[in-house]
Amino acid sequence: MSHPAVAIPEKLFFKIGEVCELAGVQAHVLRYWESEFPMLAPQKNRAGQRVYRKRDVEMALRIKELLYEDQYTIAGAKKRLTNDLRGGKIKTGTGEGGEGYASSTSATERATAQRLSKVANARLTANDGIRTAEDRNALRRLASELRELLSMLEKESQASKR
Repeated sequence: MSHPAVAIPEKLFFKIGEVCELAGVQAHVLRYWESEFPMLAPQKNRAGQRVYRKRDVEMALRIKELLYEDQYTIAGAKKRLTNDLRGGKIKTGTGEGGEGYASSTSATERATAQRLSKVANARLTANDGIRTAEDRNALRRLASELRELLSMLEKESQASKR
């Protein structure tokens, strides 16, 4: 099972066209996969457009690998992904249970990142897209804190690989 060398840009969000280009599939294929694979669940922005995060792009690449390279059926790929996620073989980068982070990252840092992520998701879905100036400022601060945490985690991860 070879992992294709696809360089995923360091961005917070990707549009469906960008994910299609990275994965080498058409948009209708990605939308179909979303209906079949619950672990591929991009958020939607206020305009209703799909917004993929890096973990979604990684999941789409993994699904493509299972279906196209390893010749799994949809049902077989679904079972394989479910088992891999349960067994911790796939690291989604979500921070849940420490997945996707360097082993040297403290439990406090993981918990903080997880809490901030949950707050950010709650704030993004609250108010049906209506944002006050206070909300926008809070989201900017939160985004800044998340970028800082991500930077720290990436530095620790790189240091632990050496």
